[in-house]
Amino acid sequence: MSRYVQPVPDIDDPYAGDRLLRSWLTRQLGADGHTAARDRLTALAADVVGPLRAAHADAEAHPPTLVRYDPWGARVDRIDTSGGWQAQRAAAARHAVVALPYLDSARGTWGAAARVVQHALLHLYGPESATFSCPVAMADGAAALLSSPDVDAQVRDAWLPRLVATDPDTAIVSGQWMTESQGGSDLSGTGTLGRPAADGSWRLTGEKWFCSAADAAMAVALARPEGAGRGSRVLAPFLVPRYAADSPLAGATAAPDGPAPGVVVRRLKDKLGTRALPTAEIGLRDAYALPLGDPAVPGLVRAMTLVVVTRVHNASAAASGMRRGLSYATAYARTRRVAGGLLADNPLHRATLGALAVDAAGAFALAGHAFALLGRVEVGGDPQAAAELRVVAPLAKLATGRLAVSSAAEYVEAFGGAGYVEDTGVPRLLRDAQVLPIWEGTTNVLSVDVLRAVTRQDAAGPLLTRLTAAADMARPLSPVLADTLATVAGQLRATLGEVTADPASATVLAGARALALRMAYALAAALLVEHAAWGDGQAEVAARLWTRRWLRHEDISADAHHHLDLLT
Repeated sequence: MSRYVQPVPDIDDPYAGDRLLRSWLTRQLGADGHTAARDRLTALAADVVGPLRAAHADAEAHPPTLVRYDPWGARVDRIDTSGGWQAQRAAAARHAVVALPYLDSARGTWGAAARVVQHALLHLYGPESATFSCPVAMADGAAALLSSPDVDAQVRDAWLPRLVATDPDTAIVSGQWMTESQGGSDLSGTGTLGRPAADGSWRLTGEKWFCSAADAAMAVALARPEGAGRGSRVLAPFLVPRYAADSPLAGATAAPDGPAPGVVVRRLKDKLGTRALPTAEIGLRDAYALPLGDPAVPGLVRAMTLVVVTRVHNASAAASGMRRGLSYATAYARTRRVAGGLLADNPLHRATLGALAVDAAGAFALAGHAFALLGRVEVGGDPQAAAELRVVAPLAKLATGRLAVSSAAEYVEAFGGAGYVEDTGVPRLLRDAQVLPIWEGTTNVLSVDVLRAVTRQDAAGPLLTRLTAAADMARPLSPVLADTLATVAGQLRATLGEVTADPASATVLAGARALALRMAYALAAALLVEHAAWGDGQAEVAARLWTRRWLRHEDISADAHHHLDLLT
């Protein structure tokens, strides 16, 4: 008897095969704008299904290693990464995954919607980038921070062009050195101290506990300026060169690719997931640094420019990973035979995949909306978009992160035993998803941020307006859908009124997570309705089922089974 070998699932082209992505782009960009983006998206998709998939596998199979000393005993703190990781780095530059929204040509073509095109690029690139999407996010955040008029022009001119370069030989990415072991997300515990030098630069001393992309050419670090006092508001962001070539403190004989003086890599982190991504503990001892803005002015608000960007990237990573996992699970179901038939024809399995497709659609809408708002803030200075983004960024991040983890668990289960075997690549979906609710703020941290945005910045108004408008749009599609949105909008308006009246109460704080998730799920429903009202049938089905699933808490199994082919 011959040995059975399961056919490897072969997924569709991630651009051509994603109807929701393509229709979303047409609505956001217009037909001509989508046409202008098509060649760029097609080229990236071809790379993703070809060389980048191989690069992804290589980077996962050969995680980074730390070389502390050269053969003669000199401290080098060199992080060696695989050829696959370097291929991902080159592709990110070549396809302008970071650079696009900063390019004059892109802004000339799409205006504020250049961020919409970037979101589409990330949606294709991220899931099989071996999590190089993380340094991409931090490079984008650093570029946004450097673009601020508060930053010294000489610093901006020296570093920003490198972050947004599209030539792999000159492009760099950035790390982010913020958290410390004693504080974690509580930045008020930051112990890193900065003191000014005579030449206008600064020297930083402290210990950073979780530094992703530790091989990047630069990092943005938070430090407490000398004499600034306690708390988190006074912290200031600084640019720290990672290598001797960029540090004036390095001697003439220092190797350019050696560590910058005062920067020591303590160890690499052994993490649950994101194993190809070099993450380290880094010590600073009078390390050369450049202030990003005036350190005498409380700088945490400046650092939030970076954080908002990385949070919307986190939402994109969650949504794109959910979509790619769905593609793999669906492809597997079309080749796997169970009980005499294809798994794809089994009603129960179809219902499971259909529910996952609904979740993926809602996550995509949240991430896509956050990027669209970000573009309107950056290019048009739109105050309404800025107000909405203050609450949408944390909502999109927290909801998609949790959805990504629950979906990844289902994808692993959908493959049966093969989903538990490392060399199939399927377990990585779950391991890598788990970072998404943690990085850039846990669900609880972000829920408190939402409370702050609602109570201190009146950020709930635009969201409630959007929900009310979506209820009106939904009326011709489904009276039940319209009534649900109207009811939820009224409930949220009442709850937010109570929150604003006593934001520090134990009841408000204890309920912050449930409130934030309810707001996020309602927003996703409204966004899907907007797209459905434009004329997208897939979004209409997704809006109906999402609303039933997450706002009415109903079982959608029968309809998810029936509509699976449309939803995927």
